[in-house]
Amino acid sequence: MKNIKLGKLWDSLHSSYWFVPTLMALSAIALAFGMLSLDRAAKSDPIESLGWIYTGGPDGARTLLSSVAGSMITVAGTAFSITIVALTLASSQFGPRLMRNFMQDTGNQVVLGTFIGTFIYCLLVLRTVRGDDYNVFVPQISVTIGMVLALASIGVLIYFIHHVSTSMQASHIIRDVGRELDNAIDRLFPQKIGQGKSIPKQRSVAEIPAGFEKEATPILAKESGYLQAIDDELLMKIATSKDLLLRLKYRPGKFIVEGSELVMIWPGERVNKKLIHHLNQAFIFGEQRTEQQDIEFPINQLVEIAARAISPGINDPFTAIQCINQMTAALCRLAERDFPSPYRYDNDNNLRAIANPVTFAELIDAAFNQIRQYSKPDIAVRIRLLEAIALIATHTRNQKDRAALLRHAQMIERSSCEEVSEELDRKDIEERYLAAVKALKEF
Repeated sequence: MKNIKLGKLWDSLHSSYWFVPTLMALSAIALAFGMLSLDRAAKSDPIESLGWIYTGGPDGARTLLSSVAGSMITVAGTAFSITIVALTLASSQFGPRLMRNFMQDTGNQVVLGTFIGTFIYCLLVLRTVRGDDYNVFVPQISVTIGMVLALASIGVLIYFIHHVSTSMQASHIIRDVGRELDNAIDRLFPQKIGQGKSIPKQRSVAEIPAGFEKEATPILAKESGYLQAIDDELLMKIATSKDLLLRLKYRPGKFIVEGSELVMIWPGERVNKKLIHHLNQAFIFGEQRTEQQDIEFPINQLVEIAARAISPGINDPFTAIQCINQMTAALCRLAERDFPSPYRYDNDNNLRAIANPVTFAELIDAAFNQIRQYSKPDIAVRIRLLEAIALIATHTRNQKDRAALLRHAQMIERSSCEEVSEELDRKDIEERYLAAVKALKEF
């Protein structure tokens, strides 16, 4: 449970615009006090002998630090405004689900943190500069570091302008989402719950209690929201220690209404308030979906970009084809992975949990259904869908998975031939369909 909660906490912090700038602001405060302490401890003659150290008087130091601090807070406000505009454009053009990806952009967070940190540093050093009315003190090392931070901030500003201009490009966004999808595939498949390194003999599924449905007691959800993650280790620990059999009703990514059945427990007479509390701790809810344990979420993001691209208002089939290409590469990798069994065993080979895992056919539906439906007037997108199915078929060895691909190919070919009037376009569709069917039959 600790790792799951830490992962959710890190995801929340990584998706915020305050965490990294706050850390950098605290670092700037520590740097300011450290440099001031060094200035107080250092002798003046050796410092002034260094050509790159600031050697001006208190008035010059005040002017320099004031100029840097004022310019930094101004640039920080401008950078923040540009970021908000970029988020607004991304939300309207690519979909609100993509907002989270932009919020996770570490580059923008570091840029804001650099400007804010430089401002705070100069402000803290400025208050220590004393002129002739007091004991003269000019923190030469600290002022020099302030100049260095100002020069570094100029470089960061140039990077920020370049970064914002490139991060708004469709190809860049699609690549980032595709990378998240690839990482989710590597992380989640194969996914095993409660299974040791080797299981010589597993309990038969037929040994599930005959009266499970009648005798099992449901555990209800205490809140509404998206199920972001399930702590499988905690569930197995509870089921093993209490000698229970659990059946999960939902998988991560589903929206659950308060009072819905989360898990069925057998035998039901062992359920008590303490057990209900511990089981609810294994289910982590949130306001939005994440890719932590939800492989469908990045697929849906690519589908949303593609659906918006081929909408009549935008009419950009090339962006939709890019999304299809990215999903095709991911689905080819996924077709070669072992999907986990819904039946999960403990170390003694006893059936402890019946999960609700996602299937390859469901992922194919999530990837192709909406794009197929929205791409009716766009022949190029439909042709690319058939080519994608043919390519995925070469990586698929499971007969059920190939049947799911064939079903989508048939639906694309059937609807296209009914709607396409041009003979040449219809011929192209039929050629791609026959190529897909041939690839699917070569098993």
